[in-house]
Amino acid sequence: MTIAILSVSLFVCLFLGLPIFMSLGVATFVSLTTSNIPLTMVAQTLYQGVDKFPLLAIPCFILAGSLMERGGVTQQIIDVVLRFTGKITGGLGIATILACMFFSAISGSGPGTVAAIGTLMIPAMINRGYDRGYAGAVSSSGGTLGILIPPSNPMIIYGVIANCSIVGLFMAGMIPGIIIGLSHCLVAYYVARILFVGSRGEQFNAIEIVTMCLKGIFALATPFVILGGIYTGVFTPVEASVIAVFYALLVGSVINRKLNFTDILESLTDAARITGTVIIIVGTSTVFGQILTVNQAPIKLAAFITNISTNWFVVMLMIIAVFFFLGMFMETLSTIIILTPVLLPVVMKLGIDPIYFGVIFVVTNEVAFLTPPLGVNLFVACQLSNVSIERLSLHVLPHIVAIVLCILVLAYFPDIILWLPRLMGYAAY
Repeated sequence: MTIAILSVSLFVCLFLGLPIFMSLGVATFVSLTTSNIPLTMVAQTLYQGVDKFPLLAIPCFILAGSLMERGGVTQQIIDVVLRFTGKITGGLGIATILACMFFSAISGSGPGTVAAIGTLMIPAMINRGYDRGYAGAVSSSGGTLGILIPPSNPMIIYGVIANCSIVGLFMAGMIPGIIIGLSHCLVAYYVARILFVGSRGEQFNAIEIVTMCLKGIFALATPFVILGGIYTGVFTPVEASVIAVFYALLVGSVINRKLNFTDILESLTDAARITGTVIIIVGTSTVFGQILTVNQAPIKLAAFITNISTNWFVVMLMIIAVFFFLGMFMETLSTIIILTPVLLPVVMKLGIDPIYFGVIFVVTNEVAFLTPPLGVNLFVACQLSNVSIERLSLHVLPHIVAIVLCILVLAYFPDIILWLPRLMGYAAY
């Protein structure tokens, strides 16, 4: 009965347009008034939900990404990848995706990656004769890599809730991130050929490439400093996030000399605003998840799913279908926070590695960034490319197909995801 009241209350609040954190809080309160659980558990669980040390990495990674964008690091990355694409058909589109892949290893945010790279690349593509829809599509699609290529804010949230290694999750996201990034590049190339645009890229010049690499060496070294230190065990993800902030300040203000006091204040404001949004959702959803656990919702769901099939791949396909549907209506972090406590016991009962499941969870949510009515990346790209959401939605369809095909391959071949974590001893199975 309590689970039914909880679920109905949540969907009513979401239907009425209440914010996610408020919907979770109201649904929890309504269900508690009809149960024997004391209301004091709300305050206790709220505090325990946000009192997680790994969560400290999120505001620092957000701040580092914002500082690097304002400090000229983004422009240096774009300058280098533009030289590598040469005169390839769709070269600017491919360069946009490669720049998104590189910036993803700094920001950890999908919409943030679209904003940082798209602000510079979308006008450049339009000026070169690219279709506005094409320019918006490659930018929004490339931005989805922001939640997969480490460091990833959704992976940090999942790791905290699932109580599994965040370093292992970061490692597991590397190969899938590269595979999906390259698939986006192939789509950008073939779409450009069909549209007969983008054949006038920068001339490939080895001397210019070396010059640009030397000029932007500190910008290009950023992911290797952050991720290299994590993977080698020199520092933890939280320590890495703090180092990323100081490194961004060093490169932006001392080396590039583009970061001033006003930029730093604006970056701090952005980081505080985004972090506040994340933390309040984490707190309320922790209480929501606790109510589900107390009422044995995960056990009941596991019994229901295993009655349908005990084949792990069939179960994963069903879960992926649910993720696709919910992603159209719910924000990524909210989906992860709400569903992880419910679904993780189910998949672990079938012998599925929690790190593998976490990566599939995050990868599937990449599609959510590109599907209306939520589609956050689409709305950011719409503003930058000045096209309608309907037109942009059509242009991203080939990219969505590419992501879905990659998800099916990754789901069926877990070794692609787990090879690096197993090599370093982080995988559970």
